[in-house]
Amino acid sequence: MFYLPTCGSRADIEQGMAGVRTELYQQMLRELGEQIRLGDQLGYDSVSFTEHHFHVEGFELSNNPVMLDLWAAMQTERMRVGQLGIVLPAENPIRVAENIAMLDHMSGGRAYAGFARGYQRRWVDTMAQHAHGIRGVQPHQHDAVDEANRAAFEECYRIVKAAWTQDLVSMQGDFWRVPVEGTPWQMESTELYGGGVENGVVTALGPVPKPLQRPHPPVFQPFASSERSVRWCAEEGITAVLPPLHPVLEQRLVDVYAETSGRAPGDGIGLLRDVVVADTDDEAMALWAEGPMFGFASWFAPFGFDRGLPHPETGEMPDFLADHLALVGSVDTVTRQLEGLLERLPARWIFAWEWNGLIPHRPLMRSIELFATEVAPRVGGLEAPGAVEALA
Repeated sequence: MFYLPTCGSRADIEQGMAGVRTELYQQMLRELGEQIRLGDQLGYDSVSFTEHHFHVEGFELSNNPVMLDLWAAMQTERMRVGQLGIVLPAENPIRVAENIAMLDHMSGGRAYAGFARGYQRRWVDTMAQHAHGIRGVQPHQHDAVDEANRAAFEECYRIVKAAWTQDLVSMQGDFWRVPVEGTPWQMESTELYGGGVENGVVTALGPVPKPLQRPHPPVFQPFASSERSVRWCAEEGITAVLPPLHPVLEQRLVDVYAETSGRAPGDGIGLLRDVVVADTDDEAMALWAEGPMFGFASWFAPFGFDRGLPHPETGEMPDFLADHLALVGSVDTVTRQLEGLLERLPARWIFAWEWNGLIPHRPLMRSIELFATEVAPRVGGLEAPGAVEALA
């Protein structure tokens, strides 16, 4: 279950400034809680949230996904909780590592991690100003700003991974110094019981706690849509989560991951898909058109997320439903769509974009239920959702 938590309905958003209305945020939490508890009971594997800030429009009110994860973990018994993802160039990597490690312990080892680069300049430019002016980059952007963002992202990831896996960390990068050179520390307790100090100067730091899962929680990168990003994921053993793209592009990225990693095609790949299941095709299509299609056209397409949809050579647009870029319809229809998708792309993960708020609560609860109880059991070769150990 994947959420970019929306605050309010389409009508609320069209009235303006839905994000500042506290009653809508409270309603969102009540409905999210009910949906997540249902998902836990039905055997969904996990729930994840993204990171964004300053969204007064009402889309994607998820400024602290780790806090949302802990809130979800406290209401569930077995679902994993994670982020898709924390925007590393705008964060302190040590704090990120500590927070996710704490989440892993507090959830009983149910945490997973997801990291993104950040594409919204309105907030990334402000929140990342401590990192030498790193700015947000849109999916199609390939320039000096993109290079700096990527360099900061990869350095932050190395620090996070070291903080999880090494007792004491010493890393001097272009953006972060761990520790800052020359920091004095003359504590007898550190000499007796700790480490990382030589001649009264800090030489290494020990981020604690370490994650409960060893060597660390599983890692994902959401919205991976370039060969460079997917190749990096394959080299690092990170699951690349692809947004809906033209089937030719999707296949190319799956092949890049397999060739780079040496793993079977589809292993290490996740697919993000709208999932709207209703009693009839007409009902599902109406819900999809009123909610997700409105949200995508209003909020995501302007950031360039539609640029991966045309055929890379002919410019021909795919058929979203016939090409399985969305799973929308009755149980029978979505079953056929899902079978066709997995036949075309044998991905390891399907992240169901739930579009809360833009799909009314009761129809969305019904969709969550039908997908788990009627669609998934019919699809040959599809693991029953909910194997907690599957991410380990």
